[in-house]
Amino acid sequence: MTSADTTATISPADALMRAVANRHPQIDVRPASTDTAAYQYDYATAPRPDSVVDGLRGPAVAFPTTADDVQSLVRLAAEYGVTVVARGAGTGLAGGASATGEQLVISTDRLDRIVEVSPLDEVAIVEPGVINGDLNAHLREFGLFYAPDPASFEISTIGGNIATNAGGLRCAKYGVTRESVLALDVVLADGSLISVGHRSIKGVTGLDLTSLFVGSEGVLGIVVRATLRLRPLPVARRTVTAFFDSTASGAEGLGAITLSPVRPAIIEFFDKVSLEGIDAHSGTRLRERGESLILIELDGYGIDEQAADLEDALTRVGARVTVESDEDSVALWELRRHGRGLPGSRRFIGEDIAVPKSALPAVYRSFAALEARFGVEISAVSHAGDGNLHPLITQEIRQGDDPAVIPESLAEAATELVRIALALGGTVSGEHGIGTLKREWAALELSQRSIEAQRAIKAAVDPQHLFNPGKAI
Repeated sequence: MTSADTTATISPADALMRAVANRHPQIDVRPASTDTAAYQYDYATAPRPDSVVDGLRGPAVAFPTTADDVQSLVRLAAEYGVTVVARGAGTGLAGGASATGEQLVISTDRLDRIVEVSPLDEVAIVEPGVINGDLNAHLREFGLFYAPDPASFEISTIGGNIATNAGGLRCAKYGVTRESVLALDVVLADGSLISVGHRSIKGVTGLDLTSLFVGSEGVLGIVVRATLRLRPLPVARRTVTAFFDSTASGAEGLGAITLSPVRPAIIEFFDKVSLEGIDAHSGTRLRERGESLILIELDGYGIDEQAADLEDALTRVGARVTVESDEDSVALWELRRHGRGLPGSRRFIGEDIAVPKSALPAVYRSFAALEARFGVEISAVSHAGDGNLHPLITQEIRQGDDPAVIPESLAEAATELVRIALALGGTVSGEHGIGTLKREWAALELSQRSIEAQRAIKAAVDPQHLFNPGKAI
C-alpha cells in the first residue's frame, strides 16, 4: 500500500506530519493549524493588527536540531509532495519566508550552536539559527567581531542574513554578508548534504557556489552550517555628526567623505523628513541642529587623525561637525537603528534601492516631483557609504479608506522611484532580497535571458521546485 493510499482523506501536509512523527520522533513538529498562523508571514508581510483574520490556518512547522534532521525532513517532504520554506527568525523585509497552509516550514531556531571560533584563522563556524548579535557578544572575548550588522542584528539569524545577503551599517567599510562567508554546508532538494567553499581566505577551485547560495533566499538549498570570516575588534571607535542646512546640501556633502583620505566604517544620511520622524517618535531634538544629518563612525588606529581630516573635509562643504561623546554616540546609533518609527495614520511602502554613491543627490532631488505627481510624501535614510537608500513612501489614510489596501497612486510612486534608481545605474534591492514583494520590480532590472538562466540553475538543483517556490526569481 502506498503513502497516497493510506492518506487519501487528509492533506499532504498532515500526512507528512504523521510520517515525521512515526519515522523521526526526535524531531519536534507542529501540524498545520491556527496555532502556527504566525509562520505564514515574515516581518514585512505580517498583517496590521487591525486586519488580522482570526481562525486562519498556518503551515506545518518542524524544528530540527541537526543537519541529519533537516535531510530527513527534506526527503519526506519530497516524498509527500509538500513544498518547503526554510525560516530563521522571520525578520525579513521582502516576504521571503512567508508560507501557505499547505507548506512545511523548516525552522532553524534550534540549529543554534557556535561550533568553533579560531582566532588564528579568524573564522567562526556556526549553525544558521545563531543570532547575529549573540555571535558578536561571544566573539568579544577573542578580540574579534563579525562585520555584517543589519538593523535587526539583535534578533535576526545568521542563516537569514545569509539567505538575503544582508548588509547593514558597516557595509561602507566591511561589505555585505557575502564578503564574510567562506564556506557553507547545504542540504539540497534530494536530501543530500554538500559542502561548498573553503576555510582558507583564498580558494578558486571550481565555480563559486558559496556566493551563489548567499542571497539565494532559500530557493536552492537549506544552509545548516556556515564558516564565517572574522575581523579584529577595532582599537578605537569615534562618532562624528555633520549637520547641514538642507537635504540637498547634505546629500551633496557626502562626496567630500569619498574624496577625503578617511574611510569610515559607517556613513548614514538622514533627510529633513526622517529627522522630523525620529524626533516625533523618540522625543529627540535632532531637527533643531539642522535639516539633514550625516552620521559617521570611524574605527581603527589613528582615530584622532581620522576625525581631524574628516572634520576638515566636511567643514569645507558647509557642515557643522561635532565629534560626539561616548554617551551621545550610543544614543545616536540607537536612534539610527530603532528611532524612526512607522506612521500609524498613513499607508506606507518601504523600499531598499541602491545606486552608485555619486547618484545619491539625484535620488533625493527626485522626491519633490514624485510627491507632487502622486500625492505622497517621501523620505529616506541611507547607508550612504555604499549608496543604499531606504525610502519611506507614505500617503494619508482618508476617512472610509481600508488601511490594508494600498492605493494605486502609492504603488505607482514606489515603482517610479525604482525606475529612477535603475536609470541611475542602481538596483531594486540593496540588502533585503526580492522575496514575494519585489518580484515585479526585479523584472524591471533583470533581462529575460538573465531570469531564464537563474531559473535553469534552480531547476538543476531543485527539479521538483521543492524549496521556497514563488520567491526571489
